[in-house]
Amino acid sequence: MSDICLEFDNFTLGYQGHAAVHHLSGRVERGSLTAVVGANGSGKSTLLKGIAGILKPISGHCTAHFRRLAYLPQQSELDRSFPARVIDLVSLGFWQRRGLLGWVTPQDRAGLSACLKAVGLAGFETRPLDSLSGGQMQRALFARTMLQDADLILLDEPFNAVDDRTISDLITLIKAWVAEGRTVLCVLHDHALVHQYFPQTMLLARKLVSWGKTVDVMTPDNLIRARGFQEAWDENAGWCEERLTETGHGHPHPERESLKEVVRLA
Repeated sequence: MSDICLEFDNFTLGYQGHAAVHHLSGRVERGSLTAVVGANGSGKSTLLKGIAGILKPISGHCTAHFRRLAYLPQQSELDRSFPARVIDLVSLGFWQRRGLLGWVTPQDRAGLSACLKAVGLAGFETRPLDSLSGGQMQRALFARTMLQDADLILLDEPFNAVDDRTISDLITLIKAWVAEGRTVLCVLHDHALVHQYFPQTMLLARKLVSWGKTVDVMTPDNLIRARGFQEAWDENAGWCEERLTETGHGHPHPERESLKEVVRLA
């Protein structure tokens, strides 16, 4: 089996002609734990959506070397007003194996109960989602992720609006997944957590600034470079200068009439 979980080759993602992640190339090793960091708007969530197949690339490729993927979006993207219970949410973890209308076996129910116990939600099966705190909701989402039995796990800001005890418990779960040989990419803003728990880091500012061992990536110089790149992007530009220089053409933007307007990098 390959030691590589993901391969990026000039992987570029964006919305409505605007590239948000530019020409990413590199490999994610199987069984690695990687933090994805950068300022707001640096392309972190966009990258996870591209890996998950929710967003199609503008150019380049992301080659997958895994069987099953689990994607946990930010809580802000979830509608908690929907009249559902904890067990309904967590049971969605079965859909890849059983289908949305598939039969849930007694073994499946036992596995679901075990996952709820593992995240500290034993006895919460019939609780309405809108009655949960932020931390309890995140625990339920982690239980759903556990049921998916995925090789690659994508977590988008999993520690937002949760207490320190919940963060500690969820970090323990993540470390257990990695110990089982699963690959985890986690979008984070808290640099202290990155330094403490994540051996690998990818620093983005719409383009890749640095990627490797956390101690080598999260340096003052790299963070200053990331800030400079981020502040230099022109939101109205449809092409990126780096690609334009290399090939003589860039990403098309339907509202642009001139190739003279390009993204200026710091």
